[in-house]
Amino acid sequence: MSNTVIKATEFVMKEMERYYYAFLLDKIPNGALFTAKLPDCTITAYKSGKVLFQGKAAEQEAARWQEKESAEPSLAKSHSTNLPANFSSLSIIGSDEVGTGDYFGPITVVATYVSKEKIPVLQQLGVKDSKTLTDEKISLIAKQLIKEIPYSLFTLHNEKYNQLQASGMSQGKMKALLHNQAIIQLLDKIAPARPDAILIDQFVESSTYYNYLKGKKTIVKESVYFSTKAEGLHLAVAAASIIARYAFLKAMDSLSHQAGIELPKGAGTQVDIAAAKLIKTKGLSALNKYAKLHFANTEKAKKLANM
Repeated sequence: MSNTVIKATEFVMKEMERYYYAFLLDKIPNGALFTAKLPDCTITAYKSGKVLFQGKAAEQEAARWQEKESAEPSLAKSHSTNLPANFSSLSIIGSDEVGTGDYFGPITVVATYVSKEKIPVLQQLGVKDSKTLTDEKISLIAKQLIKEIPYSLFTLHNEKYNQLQASGMSQGKMKALLHNQAIIQLLDKIAPARPDAILIDQFVESSTYYNYLKGKKTIVKESVYFSTKAEGLHLAVAAASIIARYAFLKAMDSLSHQAGIELPKGAGTQVDIAAAKLIKTKGLSALNKYAKLHFANTEKAKKLANM
């Protein structure tokens, strides 16, 4: 068995966890953040920053993230030390996204406003990081959440995503634009109320985020904070992640129905097989509606479909 170890930033490990979402195991070793088991590789990420790849495809999977590590700007471990005192008990707008590491399905970005009066309600509903909840639990909580708190949802469907990506726009810029739009819309929705602060689940450095937004008529900057693992800093971000996941799951159900097959989440081998089936039944051009075409899964699926 081949073993490969790399060092990764907190940002990259978070992206890895999203990327391998469909393959995450419930049981993980001591000191680990997550373990994902693919057909030909097992990936274990540790709190120390080391990531162990084991299996026939160890080198191949590790190379994917070594490239990512060198391409992405490094993030501070957390900006939580910059947050106002008693941040978790304040009235906050939280923003998060889902679907960025999934080959099939859209990117969904949600901003929610959780006033301090609503915090006990969310606690009672069991609101927490969506990655720690089953899809069934997410659906149950989300249906109650959308009745309790104001929110703004933006969905970037695959056709538009592929068009923007082909034009040279990075996924990071797409996410920044969506977060900014969601926050603007939510601020308008809750006016004249104003949040004590705005917390965005961090995916790039704040300077890069605002650079992505250059040229936009309205850019929200006042009392905006960025942090990795923001779901644990305020329930507004946890609520946003749950509603975003719920919207993503509904979109995936709809796409699966249209495709005539179950479209897997994530970007692993099962995804390659499903994409190959789509190519055979609907043609290569049909993938534009269902998938993020620039992912490596497209080429793998074409090979499986004998193209």
